[in-house]
Amino acid sequence: MNLSFHGAVRTTTGSMYLLEVNHRKILLECGLYQGRRTESIERNRIFPFDPKDIDAVILSHAHIDHSGNLPNLCRQGFTGNIYCTFATRDLASIMLEDSAEIQRADAEFVSKKRAKQGLPPVEPLYSAQDADMAVRQFVSLNYHRKMPMGGGIHLTFLDAGHILGSAQVLLDIEERGRHIRYLFSGDIGRGADEILRDPEASEDIDILQIESTYGDRVHQAKPGAMDQLQSLVTSTLNEGGIVIIPAFSIGRTQQIVYALHQLLCDGRLPKTPIYVDSPLSTNATEIYRLHPECFNADIYRFLREKENPFGMENLTYIRELSQSMKLNEIKEPTVIISASGMCEAGRVRHHLKNHAGNPKNMILFIGYCADHTLGAQILKGKEFVNIFGEPHPIRARVASVDAFSGHADRDELLGYLSRVGGPVKRVFVVHGEESQSLGFSDAIRRARPGTAVTVPELGQSFEL
Repeated sequence: MNLSFHGAVRTTTGSMYLLEVNHRKILLECGLYQGRRTESIERNRIFPFDPKDIDAVILSHAHIDHSGNLPNLCRQGFTGNIYCTFATRDLASIMLEDSAEIQRADAEFVSKKRAKQGLPPVEPLYSAQDADMAVRQFVSLNYHRKMPMGGGIHLTFLDAGHILGSAQVLLDIEERGRHIRYLFSGDIGRGADEILRDPEASEDIDILQIESTYGDRVHQAKPGAMDQLQSLVTSTLNEGGIVIIPAFSIGRTQQIVYALHQLLCDGRLPKTPIYVDSPLSTNATEIYRLHPECFNADIYRFLREKENPFGMENLTYIRELSQSMKLNEIKEPTVIISASGMCEAGRVRHHLKNHAGNPKNMILFIGYCADHTLGAQILKGKEFVNIFGEPHPIRARVASVDAFSGHADRDELLGYLSRVGGPVKRVFVVHGEESQSLGFSDAIRRARPGTAVTVPELGQSFEL
């Protein structure tokens, strides 16, 4: 039994882990690596194994850093099943199509610049057709349904509480007369989420692979988040400003829409126009409405007793580019929620280009921004940032409400760890910048003395 780490180790992007047991090769996640362009292109195009040799893929959730390279994997010869939950399949189907369009547009943009230099064009990583073919290989399971995968391996999904359909991956493995329980946390939610249920507990775990996005820091307490959100948004609107909220299309967009809806219902927010400007966010919100089986009791009650939690009179969802372009002309107080959350792609870059230079406006971050992304540069306070290859001033106020993060912080991860039952002989810490992963590994050692804790490096392999 061998476990190798090919992405999202000592960083947060490009999740990809290969489990080899009983002559079967199981790939956990197949995410896009996002970072410096040259490095990203090479790492995403070239797999460290032959895709034809992979027997099955298990996908914990639909975010692109976990699912985004599946079309490329399938195009290069993988023909097996891709296991996930029903909601993950629905979300991944629109996210992968959107990712393909981003690949096409980026390749077209770069090719035009290269043509001026007499250089040949570049090809997109994959096409919309490749994305569609990959989705056809998805096999969906409900939570708690034990699925035989062959080779003495059984798969069960447990709720991870991160985004709609997100799952912990539980593998029961029979190997040489031994029974081993391996748990991959996927991305773990904070609990007490506005929309989703809490991450579930597990039992009798021998080996744990756990995320550490915020493994060495503590978020703002949730009870104060709504007050902070209300204060930041209202103060900007009252001064005649525009609030730009970069938000991931899946998870954070729905969460912030529901939070603003609650503030409006309570009379704590002026009834100014709110726009969700992202075709993907709009489509994803419709999918959220199709999967109330993932909702917690509070939002279920809101849905039954009040109204659609993701819709209100002053809220407009925008798909068409022509409507999006009209937002550039807006002068009155407005809230614009737009993807992507890290400002690396999508329409939010246009809104930053047009509105970030006005000191009356605000850029409000509600999620994680990986190092080297445009969002991270803005959060660090850079006076000028490159948008579409040109420098633009950042004079708008910049704020962050990290209580809306979809990732558990250090204390919440330790709480999750305390609910992982069993001997837990070995722990692998992944999906976090190096400082976060190393800090969390130290916290685990203090919480579970005697447990072998490892922070793998890229390409490392371990015999279990």
